[in-house]
Amino acid sequence: MKLLGISGTIIGAKTSIVVLKVLEEVKKHHPNVEIELLDLREFDVQFCDGRNPGAYTGDTKKVLDIIQSADFYIIGTPIFQGSLSGPLKNVFDLINPKDFRNKVMGFVATGGTYQHYLVVENQLKPIAGFFRAFVAPGYVYVNNDHFNKDNEIIDQEVLNRISDLAKEVVFMQEALKSTEEKVESVI
Repeated sequence: MKLLGISGTIIGAKTSIVVLKVLEEVKKHHPNVEIELLDLREFDVQFCDGRNPGAYTGDTKKVLDIIQSADFYIIGTPIFQGSLSGPLKNVFDLINPKDFRNKVMGFVATGGTYQHYLVVENQLKPIAGFFRAFVAPGYVYVNNDHFNKDNEIIDQEVLNRISDLAKEVVFMQEALKSTEEKVESVI
């Protein structure tokens, strides 16, 4: 099983830190799970222009290939102007919807205020619904106050939610995989 963490921003480090923390929690408790971090800061992704996803080249193709190779996901975004980041929305626009279909997603978001935590409920979960993905019921929202000056997460409640999300996505993925194997054995 491959869990891909996607840090959906091209600036700042906090989103990547939170996504990586969830991946580390998964690896700590489930060493058999392969983890990978896709940090959009490391790629020059083209804007979606409506062409077939297979027609993109360069970094855009690399990003799409990495996403397609995963079995389940932790997707993170900073909240800008009360919404998900443009780079993450662009990735959602680029991806073939079938690549997320029937896959588990967990969400994390970072923001400068406490008011934006509902972006996960109001924007990210509906996008996952469009893709027909399975969404972990819990998510993690991390405010600037939850980090120290070295960008380390210092809030114990946030760390607990990170641990809970790690458990949820693995539990859901294992249950999904088990169900698929049972169905295949009947067919």
